[in-house]
Amino acid sequence: MLRPNKHSDPQLTVLPVAGALLKQIKNKRLCTTAELRASLGKPESDRSPLLLPSVSLLFLLSLVEYRRKTDTLEYVGP
Repeated sequence: MLRPNKHSDPQLTVLPVAGALLKQIKNKRLCTTAELRASLGKPESDRSPLLLPSVSLLFLLSLVEYRRKTDTLEYVGP
């Protein structure tokens, strides 16, 4: 879900998680998925299932690219 409704926690939606991931990727320029997963907190946290939808959103917005050789995400945004 992209927009929160009255029953959801605003911090547990795709947009804030994508923003946090973008901040991490922008600072390091290259990040593995393991580093991104670790930046979200504990594996059992409520934000962990939002990793892939958030990365997909960043990819669709052309802010990141996946590098197959190194298995990393690279920031390519403006």
